[in-house]
Amino acid sequence: MKSRVIGLLDHAENYLCQLLLSAFVILLFFQVILRVFFNYGIPWSEELARFAFVWFVFLGASYAARVSAHNRVTFHLRKMPEKVRNSIECFADMFWIVFNTLMTIKSIEVIESMMEFTFYSPALDWSMAFLYMIFPISFTLTSIRIIQVNYLKLVKGVKFDDVDEPDLEQLASELKVERTPVYDEPSTISSASKG
Repeated sequence: MKSRVIGLLDHAENYLCQLLLSAFVILLFFQVILRVFFNYGIPWSEELARFAFVWFVFLGASYAARVSAHNRVTFHLRKMPEKVRNSIECFADMFWIVFNTLMTIKSIEVIESMMEFTFYSPALDWSMAFLYMIFPISFTLTSIRIIQVNYLKLVKGVKFDDVDEPDLEQLASELKVERTPVYDEPSTISSASKG
């Protein structure tokens, strides 16, 4: 039971992203259907879809950090020994954590200001301060995930696959792709043209 709860927490961003993306798509789908076929629109649905998408993007950034899938230039790192590569990536990740910390502090300052001078969303009439909470949440979660990934790599020895480089042999075996010739052999063509 304990490991299951830890597993759920470990993939919390993934589940929340799936929920938010589903809500975003469903809301926009119904909005399009209502406008095209019934010439009617729900004012709050576009705003809610926009908020769901923004939360999805920022939580997705945290989840991408969890699976070590953020874009980074790795061509030169692949040529280095694994320990050197991991050390350089860890050093770069420290700068990333500093940036996330700065963004968390600044976003909390903005939220405090928005709580003092309340600004409401036009259609839903929600306080924008609560909607902006995604910024400190996301940047803090991303920093935690960066630390987690570096711990797993450097201490536990876990290797993360490069999401930009799929295993082509495995993909071919899964798809059961067979090579088929696109053209006849030259000898067949020449003998056919002679006859």
